[in-house]
Amino acid sequence: MARRTTSSSTGSPPSPRNRTPQPLPRRRRTFGDFLKAFGAFLALVVLLVGVPGALATQIGWPLPTGAPSLDWLQQEITVDTFINVLTVLVWFAWAQFTACVLVEIKAALSGVGMPNRVPGAGPSQLLARQLVAALLLVGATAASFTPGLSQLGHSMEGNQRGTVAAAQQTPGGLFGQQQEQAASNAAAAIAEQAANAASHAESGSGSTAEEGATKYYRIQPPEGRHHDSLWEVAERHLGDGRRYKEIYQLNKDRTQPDGSKLSEASLIRPGWILEMPADARGGDLVEMPDESPKASEQVQRQIHEYAKTGDQQQGGGGQQGSGGQQGAGAGDRDTAHISVPQQRPDSDRSGASDQQAQAPHASGTSSEESGFSFGLPEALVGAPLLAAGLLGALGRRRRQALWQSALGAVGGRRGMEPPIPTGTAADAQDALLVGANPEGVRLLDLSLRGLAAALAAESRPLPTVYAAWLSGNGDLHLQLAQPAGKPPAPWQLGQDQTFWMLARTDAESYEDVDTAAPYPGLVSLGTMDDSRLLLNLESVPGIVSLSGSERDRAGVFASVAAELATNGWSDRMTITLVGFGQDLTPLAPNRLRHLDDIEALVETMEAETRQRRGALGAAGHDSVLTGRTGPAQHTRWAPHLVLLAAEPQGEDAVKLAELAADASRLGIGYLVGTESGDLPGAAWEMEITGEGKLLAPLLGLELDAQTLPLALQQAVVELFVEADPERESTNTATPPFLVDISEQGRPAVYARLVGPYEIIGLETPDGERSPLLHEALALLLLHREGVHPRVLSSALWPRGVTDDVRDALVERLRAWLGGDPDGTPRLGTDASGRLTLAKSVVSDLDVLRSLYHEATQGQGVNSRAVRGRLLTDALVLVRGPLLADRPQGRYGWLTHEIIDAQLPLLVADIGLALSAFHLEKGRAEKAIEALNASLNSAPADERLWNELLRATHATGDTDRLQRLAADLVSRSGARGVPPRTEALLDELLPAWRSGVAAVG
Repeated sequence: MARRTTSSSTGSPPSPRNRTPQPLPRRRRTFGDFLKAFGAFLALVVLLVGVPGALATQIGWPLPTGAPSLDWLQQEITVDTFINVLTVLVWFAWAQFTACVLVEIKAALSGVGMPNRVPGAGPSQLLARQLVAALLLVGATAASFTPGLSQLGHSMEGNQRGTVAAAQQTPGGLFGQQQEQAASNAAAAIAEQAANAASHAESGSGSTAEEGATKYYRIQPPEGRHHDSLWEVAERHLGDGRRYKEIYQLNKDRTQPDGSKLSEASLIRPGWILEMPADARGGDLVEMPDESPKASEQVQRQIHEYAKTGDQQQGGGGQQGSGGQQGAGAGDRDTAHISVPQQRPDSDRSGASDQQAQAPHASGTSSEESGFSFGLPEALVGAPLLAAGLLGALGRRRRQALWQSALGAVGGRRGMEPPIPTGTAADAQDALLVGANPEGVRLLDLSLRGLAAALAAESRPLPTVYAAWLSGNGDLHLQLAQPAGKPPAPWQLGQDQTFWMLARTDAESYEDVDTAAPYPGLVSLGTMDDSRLLLNLESVPGIVSLSGSERDRAGVFASVAAELATNGWSDRMTITLVGFGQDLTPLAPNRLRHLDDIEALVETMEAETRQRRGALGAAGHDSVLTGRTGPAQHTRWAPHLVLLAAEPQGEDAVKLAELAADASRLGIGYLVGTESGDLPGAAWEMEITGEGKLLAPLLGLELDAQTLPLALQQAVVELFVEADPERESTNTATPPFLVDISEQGRPAVYARLVGPYEIIGLETPDGERSPLLHEALALLLLHREGVHPRVLSSALWPRGVTDDVRDALVERLRAWLGGDPDGTPRLGTDASGRLTLAKSVVSDLDVLRSLYHEATQGQGVNSRAVRGRLLTDALVLVRGPLLADRPQGRYGWLTHEIIDAQLPLLVADIGLALSAFHLEKGRAEKAIEALNASLNSAPADERLWNELLRATHATGDTDRLQRLAADLVSRSGARGVPPRTEALLDELLPAWRSGVAAVG
């Protein structure tokens, strides 16, 4: 199928499309082709005949007529001497050019592989190739030798790049690796190969031409911009393009007529021979030896020689190839390829990336083998960057809700705890805790911003990045649209000029820099082999189309939207959802917006496209990338990514294609769903299968797709909705776990967490396992609702652990805690499979919450004396911050918790209640003492400072109040005194401003 383009009212040239290949019609020769051919003929005549003729007739013989002698060295150098030397050089140049022409003509007529290179004749051979190509353009064999006709003027060293992209594909059997990764696919492939082998054996074909009738196919020369591909060959001769892997496996690593080998499914060359499966059919196949007379003598000889390599075809299945083999073939294609980067040898596998870190957790899904009743949603467990973004956004949402609840609870009670999720929401939260890789997100963000800062310091623009790969050993590889020179240190060149690589150890040395996020449009699509692909939607030169069933597409769209909305490597961003995702807006209301239909989208994007073009022109930038490193980097050039699930039709589709033609320059990206797979303006085309594979044959990709299925999407949204600070909460102030605070309720095991960590009632475990057991107990004490075993293992071993090690720890912890007098273990498992502690194991945090609850909602409500005693006892328990002496490098899971916000608020509530208790009886000094004790744990709580001002004012000491105001102003810094505190000072101390200046 010919590549379609759409007209653009903007005058932008249409970009070639990356489509599922279809047979192209023969290109008709035009009058312009004949003019080019005639011009090339004249140029060749002048260069091959005219130049030597002119030299012979006008200058004559340039070399000396006699034998060399020492007298020549003493002779004067004349103008004739210079002319003769130049003449000799011209003769040599002519001879070299003539050799180039002969080589190119031979390659054109044979149609096999690439032409041989004439030593030292790079520019000359390129000129010869172009002239011969133009001369033979009107003939049937023109395209057989010049895959770069559409790229005249580009280098012939394998760097030819089409207008769509310049990223090269790397040899290495990528599809074979992906096939071996999934057990079901591997089994299918083995079965197919066995069937093929059996059919060959039955027919007696073997791998040689002497036995049976093995079918072969010869790669056809390109037609215009179209090149033959394994997908297209499989579609024509096997009836299904997806069977290209069978052809690849039959021919992988076998020597071709031009001496090279097929090492990657997406890189084939004209003139190569392919052995075909037994059921291949079609008129352009050659069946040997039965149909050998139909092939030329040269092709017969090539097929016979190729057939002898059949016994070698099974070697090296799927290993990564050498990047040095890439250059010869990569330039033969004018479509963009997203290549898997080469892995560095990794001597320390403990520094693994997110894929390795999460693999052991994923192994825990077998509930029967692990002894627990269920697993977790693997769509989140296996998406570390998405999970980290969602978990971070959820934590921020919950903290915001806590603070708004505290500040809004004037004279009333508030809920101290966010609602505890249950059911599928609880499973989703556990999956986020297990799957999240916040360290990977942090390093990715530091690496990208560090690169932007380094390039800005060198006055270099940001290169266009098509994709980023997070490799198995933790390295980051950026795949550029085109070579951009040497990257700034510590970045290095990767496997070729289009890869910039940063080792994980170098990324860890980066520090925060004040620069805008350079590539906020990067979003995870899935994994291939041991690497995770992040596609830069913002840089795609056109539309990215996604085909497949509506349900499968919805999972991909939801995943992309959720990660873009919550990721940690971007700043401001607008994400427009059309045809889906109205329920996703709670994830990030400031980023996500929903439009009802395509008409509204087209109208909106037309206006924004005009506005961005004008803004870029006014700022003097050619693209948003150049604007992100300038003085205005933090105020403009935020990306706008459009996710359109419904396929546009008619004029809307054409208009959208026109808008997308210039989108990458403007920082706008389009991901559009399609039923038919035929979408105008689609630069890159992908397909999601029912088996969870994301296919893009012409990009060289077959990924394990990252998706967010509908049920899981709803569970994640439920977590955010429950934590919405604007939502009217039905939660009461009752803590999730209350303890008996009477003398009869003395616990068997008592852990002090608020301050230094201490345990009363248990002997300290011997050996080096003691810190691990203490940390596990602390996690369980902070989650009385229960902890999923996989959450426990991911918290204690964030880089991964096997099930047997985790289970051994659980049993060791159970033995350490022991049992109650009735024989019940103090560490149990609830009906959902989560680990829970018995009520006889409590912490001071549990007691603190219970005392405050009893003072404000229990016995203290009707008894003032009881209330005062309970509040005083509660404040005495506060000995410092949570787990104040925890060792460095441990308890990293606390970053996922909101206890760091809950505990200060709880302490502030206790201090405020005790202060009010004392002020009721006029005991201002006691109130001040209680408030100061609370400020030690909650120094930033505005409510405490306001009550401290009131209590100090109640003492009647104006000088003391003035000093307190001055202290408060100095603590406020550049932000100034909060508005409500300022109003209170105006009421209590009208002259406080002048008094503060005097004190200062």
